[in-house]
Amino acid sequence: MAIILITGGARSGKSAHAEKRALGFPGQPIYIATAEALDTEMEIRIAKHRRKRKAVDWIEREVPLNLLQALIDTDGGGPRLVDCLTLWLSNMMHAGRDWEFEVTKLVAFMGGQKSPVVFVTNEVGLGIVPDNALARSYRDAAGIMNQFIAAVADEVEFIVAGLPMKLK
Repeated sequence: MAIILITGGARSGKSAHAEKRALGFPGQPIYIATAEALDTEMEIRIAKHRRKRKAVDWIEREVPLNLLQALIDTDGGGPRLVDCLTLWLSNMMHAGRDWEFEVTKLVAFMGGQKSPVVFVTNEVGLGIVPDNALARSYRDAAGIMNQFIAAVADEVEFIVAGLPMKLK
């Protein structure tokens, strides 16, 4: 069993790299998508991602909020790819959920997994300090969440310009 965290900036190549990592494990891969199609542009993005995944026989799960339950339900099968944690975090914050509690539950559960899981997350802390409280709160929450997941991960990779750098 392995827990792998893949992080990087927007359009860094982290999702493509994470897919390759997940496909390196035996078994039918499971794609756990956290994005919600709340507007036309996002619908187009999601459709594009689905088309790209058709070349591989992924089992797809759309899980905007109940990530822990999806991981419980899919454990013992093939490798899981969660794309992405920062969208999951955003979904929880918008739904008024206690994101710290949810992340703590996720981290506590990760040690008992039977099947590998590859997490994708955005690194949002490398830019300037946001100019509004909501954006700062999100940036801070993402940084804290990423640190918690990285602490329990067996491997952590940072992707820049499509190139992975092994951090752990």
